[in-house]
Amino acid sequence: MAKSRSGREVLRKALGRAAAVAVLGAVLAGSAVACSGADPGPATSGGAESIALLLPDAKTARYETFDRPFFEARVAELGDYDVLYANADQDAAKQQQQAESALAAGVGVLVLDAVDANAAVSIVRSANAKGVPVISYDRLIAGGDLAYYISFDNEKVGVLQATEFVDAIEDAGGGGILMVNGSPTDSNAALFRAGAHSLIDESGLDVLAEYDTPDWSPDKAQEWVAGQIAQYGDQIVGVYAANDGTAGGAVAALKAANVEPFPIVTGQDAELTALQRIVTGDQHMTVYKAIKPQAELAAEVAVALLHGEEVTAPMEIDGVPSTLLDPVAVTVDNILETVVADGFWTVEDICTPAYADACEAAGIR
Repeated sequence: MAKSRSGREVLRKALGRAAAVAVLGAVLAGSAVACSGADPGPATSGGAESIALLLPDAKTARYETFDRPFFEARVAELGDYDVLYANADQDAAKQQQQAESALAAGVGVLVLDAVDANAAVSIVRSANAKGVPVISYDRLIAGGDLAYYISFDNEKVGVLQATEFVDAIEDAGGGGILMVNGSPTDSNAALFRAGAHSLIDESGLDVLAEYDTPDWSPDKAQEWVAGQIAQYGDQIVGVYAANDGTAGGAVAALKAANVEPFPIVTGQDAELTALQRIVTGDQHMTVYKAIKPQAELAAEVAVALLHGEEVTAPMEIDGVPSTLLDPVAVTVDNILETVVADGFWTVEDICTPAYADACEAAGIR
């Protein structure tokens, strides 16, 4: 089993905006014990045969559209278990209350995607005190005794974004850029930023201004970018946006200001609206993360832990069995080979009547 230097040390330094964050190796698969049984009915109650799935927000489309249904479907395939689901709406205090309610209901496992990596430590400790294992899902929690961690190579996400971004801007002749980072309370956002800076800082591009977007809010990203446009105007040749929601806010601000030529914009999560912006040229790229294997592995690990079984993984981070999946950069040139080929979105999803001509021009058919 491969070992990483302290993942939580990396997290604490990144959240504190220190300079370096270690690269976590990309891993394509993990293992867990699966159990079979009948499909369960609706999840309405807690107990030893129940699993709590606590997701952080609804502003990022992936959680309700993909993570939750994929997780619940896999649990249903594995046996007759209740899934107690809650979404924190980007509120750490609300997530704390949801976790306390789940623990009080007697759930056997917590699958936790933390709103705030530091605040969530108290949730983990409360679960530890009750002997309830915690799976850190998608975002690494900053402390406590974790049973498993599953995510993507999040620093690599930033590297992929910056690679496409820097190349495109250099092809356009260079210039000044804005950096619209993710939420300051999201441990992954610090890793995205570190990965992006590792290339941008060496590129010679002029970072005009940089912003950590509270709550990943597209509205706040739009407002901030609008202010920077007023200050820097046509000096802006690109906007590094950490995800597709903030990219959407940035694009809205750029369009409202009629910025020409239109700046190069990045993103992440392969949201449908982002792919449509890529087809029309309003967004340069996104990052596709195969959420189905992530959610399904989390479900398999949760069921195994529910039965007290030992789980294994390809690596350890801070002593925690961990699986990191590999992200993929998506541009207009490889939409068919990535998100469409994987069944994440169909051509029909992307190429609605409003985008039919742009799809045809891009060869997406």
